Amino acid sequence: MSSKIDQFESVFLAASRTRFEFSPLKFERVLVITDLSPYETRLFADLAAALLPALSHCDWQSVGQLEGGRNVEQLLELVEHHRPDLICTYRHLDGAGWRWPYGLGDSLVVLTQATTTPVLMLPRPDPQASSSLPRSAQRLMAITSTLAGDHRLVSVAAQLTPEDGTLFLSHIEDDAVFERYIQAIAKIPAIDTNAARAEIGAQLLKDAQHYIASCADELARVGLGFKVEEVVAFGHRLREYRELVARHQIDLLVLNTKDDDQLAMHGLAYPLAVELNGLPLLML
Repeated sequence: MSSKIDQFESVFLAASRTRFEFSPLKFERVLVITDLSPYETRLFADLAAALLPALSHCDWQSVGQLEGGRNVEQLLELVEHHRPDLICTYRHLDGAGWRWPYGLGDSLVVLTQATTTPVLMLPRPDPQASSSLPRSAQRLMAITSTLAGDHRLVSVAAQLTPEDGTLFLSHIEDDAVFERYIQAIAKIPAIDTNAARAEIGAQLLKDAQHYIASCADELARVGLGFKVEEVVAFGHRLREYRELVARHQIDLLVLNTKDDDQLAMHGLAYPLAVELNGLPLLML
């Protein structure tokens, strides 16, 4: 009897799938923060606004360098004063660490963790070089360790994808973690290891695939006509995402940075933000 109940429960759970619910954010005010001169700040703000034509309706405001510098407390007061729906800046804001390809700087980390406002992080402008930013973001990618059910992440990425653009919805299962569990299963005589590897692996990918399909259906239903591409696979996450960004020529990466269980930045957000230092990132 117990075996039949287990089989019924498995069939029921396999048929139970999370469907995407479109829940866009309100974007009305954008605050661009730099440590540059007024002229350079205007140029940077213009580049940022051109990158996201979906936000052309927004009220864009800019704040540049302060005489005598600006500390983190003053930065947070600035955000509280303007109450933006989106902050736009770059790594090592108000710091000198931009000379080295390590870290993000105190100001940017605090902005992503101590406020509830999404942060658009662009490459730091170089007055000695022409901008490497695309004129507008046409190819966006949303990434998370558990894509299925992350309605907010997908919704925001969809909001910013132009009608003639492409939204890549990606889910990479960590192959090292999967292999560790398979090795544990291999030590249990009652479980067929080869069957477990094949069936568990297929189910993990299937969950993400079904969710992405529901995303495409719902986004088409609400009238967003851009192309949705599925990227679902096993691999080493950091390496895979670096390769995916290059292979698909991604213009903007959308990812979560907050974690309810810790103060530190969520999951892969920090290493990706450090590694992909030439790519615009929207950090939720």
